[in-house]
Amino acid sequence: MTSISNTVVVPFVDLKAQYQTIREEIRSEIDRVLDSTQFILGDAVQRFEREFAQYIGVKHAIGVASGLDALRIALLAAGVGSGDEVIIPANTFIATALAVSETGASPVLVDCSEDTYQIDPALIERAITPRTKVIMPVHLYGQSADMTAIIEIARTHNLEVIEDAAQAHGTRFLNQRCGSFGLAAGFSFYPGKNLGAYGDGGAVVTNSDEFAEKVQRIRNYGQKVKYVHVEKGTNSRLDTVQAAILSVKLSHLDEWNAARQSHAQIYSDTLSSNGIVVPSLDSRSTHIFHLYVIRTSARDQLQERLNQRGIQTGIHYPIPIHLQDAYKDLGYAKGTFPVTEKLADEILSLPLFPELSEKQIEFVLSVVRSFTAK
Repeated sequence: MTSISNTVVVPFVDLKAQYQTIREEIRSEIDRVLDSTQFILGDAVQRFEREFAQYIGVKHAIGVASGLDALRIALLAAGVGSGDEVIIPANTFIATALAVSETGASPVLVDCSEDTYQIDPALIERAITPRTKVIMPVHLYGQSADMTAIIEIARTHNLEVIEDAAQAHGTRFLNQRCGSFGLAAGFSFYPGKNLGAYGDGGAVVTNSDEFAEKVQRIRNYGQKVKYVHVEKGTNSRLDTVQAAILSVKLSHLDEWNAARQSHAQIYSDTLSSNGIVVPSLDSRSTHIFHLYVIRTSARDQLQERLNQRGIQTGIHYPIPIHLQDAYKDLGYAKGTFPVTEKLADEILSLPLFPELSEKQIEFVLSVVRSFTAK
């Protein structure tokens, strides 16, 4: 934390602080890859895939180039294509919808619960049509969607479940890791994630041998073996250097998640008595706090105050998918998803990362308290 013109600067995420704690481990693994010259699908990729699959509690993890690709390829491997529909939450990052669109299928949006901000299971069933093929819940901000209800709905209607676990590296629901409930799940290793690479990266996880083999083919030009292409694939492979970095960071993930939870508890204990709506916790789910999201009707003013004091914040997400120009073709009017739209006007993400210091936390809290006391 630095001081500039008497202003304490608190970054939203501090990747440099994390890097300094594992610098030697990271450099050693990168050197190992460089010495091997196995830059594409090298040994480090296979090692990380084994380690990550074991961590999630599934049989297979297949590294790909990004979280978006993880979802897209999982959908393709599930046979989703033109004319199909995939149910997703209205309250999510646009990549969830883009993954569906890139298969030729149509995303069908469902509003969220006002307490947990997750997809509302009570609204899923009415969105199902004869064209529905997959339900794709998002474990938003680091907490699980209601997988008990979602799996039951999918089973009743003979639908597949593919989890968007891009923000849920280590989250448990009823003591089972997110990513292990459905046919498959997609993870993102964008640098700011709880488990982040030093560039883009992602993974598809599954318990199905047949599905895993198909994902492996799709990510690598549709090849069964070199120069034998059994389907139209793509080039979406997790870089060996990134895999080596992720193996190092995976060994620290539980410790980092615990630090995030500790910081979040301090935030909640203080802010809940200051007129701020703090994250609502589902007793069935752990929360790894990829994001610490509060609500207030004075969001814009509070964000401006924090910014003036050098505290970085975020809004996840300010414009819902159905109100984006890119998705005008879905035909959803303003007001279609009232909870999602209300959240977009009120939510604010505060700084939260494992290395956040007590001094930084107290400074953030002091600025919020002074704002709410006026």
